[in-house]
Order: sequence, then structure tokens, then C-alpha cells
Amino acid sequence: MKKRRLGRSGLEVSAVGMGCMGFSHGYGVGPSEEEAVRLIRRAFELGCTFFDTAEGYGPFVNEELVGRAVEPFRDRIVLATKFSPFALPGQNMPEGKLSRSGVRRAVEDSLRRLRTDYIDLYYEHRVPDDETVEEVAFWMGELIAEGKIRGWGQSQSTESQIRRAHAVTPLAAVQSEYSIMERMFEKDVIPACAELGIGFVAFSPLASGFLSGRCAVNAVYQGDDVRRVITRFEPGNMAANEPILMLLRRVAEDKGATPAQISLAWMLHGRDFVVPIPGMRREERIVENLGAADVELSDDEFEALERALSGMVVHGNRTDEDIERLGSVRAR
Repeated sequence: MKKRRLGRSGLEVSAVGMGCMGFSHGYGVGPSEEEAVRLIRRAFELGCTFFDTAEGYGPFVNEELVGRAVEPFRDRIVLATKFSPFALPGQNMPEGKLSRSGVRRAVEDSLRRLRTDYIDLYYEHRVPDDETVEEVAFWMGELIAEGKIRGWGQSQSTESQIRRAHAVTPLAAVQSEYSIMERMFEKDVIPACAELGIGFVAFSPLASGFLSGRCAVNAVYQGDDVRRVITRFEPGNMAANEPILMLLRRVAEDKGATPAQISLAWMLHGRDFVVPIPGMRREERIVENLGAADVELSDDEFEALERALSGMVVHGNRTDEDIERLGSVRAR
């Protein structure tokens, strides 16, 4: 497995990481806990050294699952988790969750659930518009100095929030949605990360599975499956986005790869600070997605793909407001 560094942080990770949320949250019923543990460990065997979770996934149970799964090789991986700036069920904090004591309690609880005494990468899971980011950055600096975390980051933050926070305590990474179907952060956030030496970690790099080409137009999503409310998965939008999949299939056939691998290879091309963390709940998907690190697009192939994509319109999107309609997540 090829390696990448998250900006100037010194954190070295596999070129493709594993997003663990789907094992217990966000995509309907997942595999059993025993199977999930096996799959996480299988990913490590295949070279994955970057695993991502959050206190909000479940909530809490995903951290417990990941902590159990990675315990045998904890010192050989980069383990990332996130704290919610909003109180989660059971977090009764008179001083408020987004306070020095609230964040300290959150990190201590995550350490316990993850069965570790340090967290490699600790993100703020969304950044409220009215937040004083400099204050949070200072608290993160304290946690780094104490050895509780090695680096910190933000999720879905703006360029201004990134720059202001980075000036207080340098960020190791920014984790935000990024894929062929969601490119809003190319305008300012990704260039800022490149300039400042901050890693960019892409969640939902396969657009919640759409770019794999395996999502049926008539599929029915239930429970907490986010595809119930993501407008890309409305039948009309799925049909309208079919040209994107047709393009990926053509490129994949020429490269002896799959559409998912081409989507990830596109992301990895030319930006060594960008790392995708697709979710994968079956062994064949783990093999496929991690294998994307070995699928290389030449400059000419990449530019041809970009030219073709530039003539296509993406129908539907994924927003925090839509996700909140599920009633199980607060994201703003």
C-alpha cells in the first residue's frame, strides 16, 4: 500500500483509508459486530493504516467497535475520531459541550471507548458559524501538549475558519465531503490546505456509493440510511446522472479497473496531501477500494477525464440540512 503524509503534520497514512461509520450508523443495518471487527482487521492486513470514526456515530458505539478491532495493531496505525460541538444523548454538560471542560470530557470518553491513551487525529465534527475557532484551536493545542492527541482538524469548515484556527494551533487535516459529484471545496478550501501544509481527508469519496455504479434506481433505503434523504438518490436524479457512470465505466474498462477505483484514482492524482476514506462493509469492497491506490491515471488520462466531466451537470447533492431530516443526527 502506498503511503501519504497529511500535510506537514508528520502523520503518515495509507493512500486510501477506511471510513468506519457505516458499520454502525448511516447506511441502514450493517454487518454483525464480529464481522465488522473481522473486516477492519482485514483492511489492516491489506495495508490500510488509517481508520476513521466519531463519537457521534451510533452515537458512541462505533468508537467502541473500532477500538476493539484495532487494539492488536493500535501502535501501527493512524486512528482518527471526531467530537461533536453539540451535546449528544447522555452528555449533560451545564457548561456546554463547546467549552474547554466539555471538549476535555469528550476526548477522555473517546480515549476510553477506543481503548487507547492517545488519538492520532482529533477533528471537530462540524464548525458552528458562531464559534470562536481560535478558542477551540487553543484547547486543541493544550491536548497536543499533554499527549492526549497528536494532531487536530476540522470537518466541513470554511477557508476563513481554517486559516484562523491554523494560526493558533496548526491543523493536521481538514475532513470534508469530496468526490467527482461534490467539488465545492476545490474553489478555496483545498487550495488553502495545499498552501498551509494541511492534509485534506475526503469523506464520501464515492458519493455514498453512487460512483461505484452498484446503486439501483429503484432501491429502497430504510432506517437511518442517509440515502433516504440525499437528493442524488432520487430516481430522477439517478437517471440524470447516468452519463457520469457511463464515462467512469468506459475509463475503467480501458484501465482494467472498476468505476469506484477510477473515482478514487481521480482523487489521488496530482495531490499527495489528499486521502479518501471510503466506507466499505464487505470484503470484496475493501479489496477493490484499497486496490485503487495502485490504479494510476496518466496526466493525459486525467485531463481527458476532467474535460469530459466538465461538460456534465451533477443532479442532486448531499447537505447537512437533508441529513438532519432523518432525526438522528444534528450537524449544524
